[in-house]
Amino acid sequence: MEVKLYNSISNQIEKFKPIKENEVTCYVCGPTVYNYVHFGNMRPVVVFDVLRRLFIELGYKVTFISNYTDIDDKIIKQAELEGISEKEVAEKYIKAFEEDMLNVHSMKPDYQPRVTETMPLIIKFIEDLIEKGFAYEVEGDVYFRVSKIEDYGCLSKMKKDDLVVGARIDENSKKESPLDFTLWKKTEKGIQFSSPWSDGRPGWHSECVVMINSLVEEHMIDIHGGGFDLKFPHHENEIAQQVALHGNKIANYWMHNGFINIDNVKMSKSLGNVKQAKEMISHYGGNIVRFILVNSYYRTPVNFSDELALAAKKELDKIEQAFNKMSIQLQLNNCSVLEFDGTLDTENFLNALCDDLNTPNALTEVYRIVKEANIALRSNPLDVEVLKVKFFTLKKMLEVLGLQFDVHILTSEEIELLNNYNLARKEKDFVKADEYRKVLIEKKLL
Repeated sequence: MEVKLYNSISNQIEKFKPIKENEVTCYVCGPTVYNYVHFGNMRPVVVFDVLRRLFIELGYKVTFISNYTDIDDKIIKQAELEGISEKEVAEKYIKAFEEDMLNVHSMKPDYQPRVTETMPLIIKFIEDLIEKGFAYEVEGDVYFRVSKIEDYGCLSKMKKDDLVVGARIDENSKKESPLDFTLWKKTEKGIQFSSPWSDGRPGWHSECVVMINSLVEEHMIDIHGGGFDLKFPHHENEIAQQVALHGNKIANYWMHNGFINIDNVKMSKSLGNVKQAKEMISHYGGNIVRFILVNSYYRTPVNFSDELALAAKKELDKIEQAFNKMSIQLQLNNCSVLEFDGTLDTENFLNALCDDLNTPNALTEVYRIVKEANIALRSNPLDVEVLKVKFFTLKKMLEVLGLQFDVHILTSEEIELLNNYNLARKEKDFVKADEYRKVLIEKKLL
């Protein structure tokens, strides 16, 4: 199947052509681990997890990378507040973030590099930029010369002249230009690393570039992803540094997901409406949170509300009921619910996802299969072969979307109970049927 993706650098939907045949490398910017992540951080987690699952389903070998920024001013401040070290802060919130990822059913990245573990390479990278004239040192700080990059703004579509005019008066008189950004800063507070310029730590924008180059031999990946807020200046500055040293833009495809709003209002600390991911997952459940995120096209905002969560629960209940009923009927007819070697009805579903990850259209196909499954379940006699296709098709769709419903394997006692219930109904012994029905409902088998 042909995959088409919206490329933020061209502002067009393009046919996906991997660097290496049948292989995909994808890098998604991870969190700065100074606190529990907010709900918005789950959007790229889910969006790019679905993209990863799609490529795997299509037969690609996928290398998925997502980093941790484990040293930052915010981490130092949090360490002071909690009375622990910066390393302990980072470890605490990395663990919490990974629990959130697991609870929204996202796969663990193949690589999860950390800034503190990449420090020698970051310092060497900055040294190379200075040597080539793309960076300069002033009193222990190092800055990148934006003026040296002709097409700076290629991703954000911002022009250097406009940025200069719109820039605030720069209090840092050490920089040659207000557009120049920090590669290394001399520090006296918090954890420090020794460098040729000073004891300090790197600027944010160099981290991802160095991590990508350290893990990918070609100094080039297929897809670089993240939230829309990273487009400028973070991703723009990543490209500038990569162009300076390696003459490419890091990735052939840049993908950015939209924001999450709460009741039509953007999440903001000043408004007090920032929701922690762990609280949302705990309150609503991982399936509901994930469903809400895949139910919207990834490039548009998600407007979260209690009403939206309630609607999501209703839809998931319908899917789960059909899934469970098919599983039970197949097992009662001595069919496996774990393996299937037939042809699945997933072509339209996969085509929707191949069309720039159109998850809402993919869910439309899920609803179609659920509707057809319910019709098949009511047929008399039961067409087991049709039911098998519907069940395993739905199972595969849910797997690609990352929505989890456990397949319950019936015990011999449960099979006997279900057979007795069906026999009582057939013989119109409604008293016995009701007795069996109550037990089956308690066991969530009806």
